[in-house]
Amino acid sequence: MPKQKTISRDIPLAEITLRRYEKPSNLNERELVRKICLSVGLLQPGDSRDVIVDVFSVLIKAKKHQGNLTSEEICSLVIEDRKKLNLPMLGIAASNIRRQLKRLKDSMLIEKRLNAYRITEHNSLNEIFEEKIEKILLPGISSRIKEYLKKIDEL
Repeated sequence: MPKQKTISRDIPLAEITLRRYEKPSNLNERELVRKICLSVGLLQPGDSRDVIVDVFSVLIKAKKHQGNLTSEEICSLVIEDRKKLNLPMLGIAASNIRRQLKRLKDSMLIEKRLNAYRITEHNSLNEIFEEKIEKILLPGISSRIKEYLKKIDEL
């Protein structure tokens, strides 16, 4: 039997998942942050591993007083919040918290400055979404998809 060729892995230059949910009403703060994470693809529907919600929530709270937090501070605040809400202590390892911070950073919602994290430029999340995602990320992805569609139409 002949050996099959190895196909190179396709690695995207950028990617984004956007989901539309019902209008926000009667949601507590954690559920609202959870819906945001679901809406921008940081959390998958039905996923019980939701520590990213707590990480993002801690940073949103810190934004109110222009605070920057180290990963260790974020980790301890996440543990504190999960205890208050009687949530299981899953995903709270420092390595996992750092991984979630990287995911938030890659999504351009947060930034790292001087070894501490904050909501990007302490801006409103709506402004960050408009400036970073709608005006920068989406047009680039959309135009590249159109290039592929145009190329296939030429065949």
